[in-house]
Amino acid sequence: QVHLVETGGGLVQPGGSLRLSCVASDTIRSRVIDWYRQGPGNEREWVAHSTGGGNEKYADSVKGRFTVSRDNAKNTVYLQMNRLKPEDTGIYLCHARYTDSWGQGTQVTVSS
Repeated sequence: QVHLVETGGGLVQPGGSLRLSCVASDTIRSRVIDWYRQGPGNEREWVAHSTGGGNEKYADSVKGRFTVSRDNAKNTVYLQMNRLKPEDTGIYLCHARYTDSWGQGTQVTVSS
């Protein structure tokens, strides 16, 4: 198991930006880390993943607005979220595929 901690959530107005961080207790080098979000209905939606090899992928709903990046030296994956919309509201969680580990999540609320 790898321990994951997400931070950076908060309340932001529509059109605003946030940057989320996911810090892992183990090396993330060459390992796939996903970002998911869980909406008010508790449905979990995949948002993006970082492979560490420059092969990031995004859900259609966030493509062009969100950017995933990583700092392997800090065992950290980031999710830069721009032009936020109310439908982006939810708990954002990171997931380490190689151990199927989840963080506890960070709340993002987009509202005026």
